[in-house]
Amino acid sequence: MKRLFLSIFLLILTISLNAQSLEDNQEAAKLYNEGNKLSKSGNYLGAVDKYNEALKSIKDYRVFYQKGVTLKKLNKYSEAEEAFLKCAEANPKFDLAYNGLGGAYFADGKYLEAADAFKKFEQLTQKAKLKSQAKEYRARALTKLASDVKADGKYDKAVEHLKDAVNDFKFDAAYLLLAEIYVETQKYQDALAAADNALNSRKTITKGGPLYYKGKAFKGMEDIAKAKEAFNAGKADPKYKGLCEYELKLMN
Repeated sequence: MKRLFLSIFLLILTISLNAQSLEDNQEAAKLYNEGNKLSKSGNYLGAVDKYNEALKSIKDYRVFYQKGVTLKKLNKYSEAEEAFLKCAEANPKFDLAYNGLGGAYFADGKYLEAADAFKKFEQLTQKAKLKSQAKEYRARALTKLASDVKADGKYDKAVEHLKDAVNDFKFDAAYLLLAEIYVETQKYQDALAAADNALNSRKTITKGGPLYYKGKAFKGMEDIAKAKEAFNAGKADPKYKGLCEYELKLMN
């Protein structure tokens, strides 16, 4: 009977300790602050050690969050994902947990999971600027996912992801990849529309890409004059100069 009571007491004590926040545990708070200082100074391994020590007596979402941020800086993405998931579990309303989780997934090449996490971040955050940021990050993740899917020859699925990407955020790279896919699948009118959208929303890409695919689309439609016009404009971009000049030579 004594052994039973002791087990129950230890269980209650463990639950009590794990439920404590930083405000309830001075020693854990001290370790947390020391970890933050070490992280800021670039001593990430030392910081993680401090966070782990703090987490032995509390399960505060802030400690999990900072641990996740620090592990991501160490390129330990799987461990960072675990820390952010525990952060979200400890405080499901903490929006930045999902932002951190999305970033870790993205860096780990888990683009679908990243997109889902950024969607959750968008839903939770009350700040307009962060909502816009979440939409952009989600669009970037879906564009990466579409690129991987396209490489496997799944063009329809890639288009589905890209359309989802630009639904809430007009992401230039998503439109550019759409233009590329539409050219390769001989949907030239769709390619022209996607290339124009890429040009009009341009933020991360150069002008040469959309102009190159406009040229390819016009060429596919046998409108040689407009194709040459697009390629001539596109060759001013060093990144696409060689491709545009090659296409122009083929048409001469």
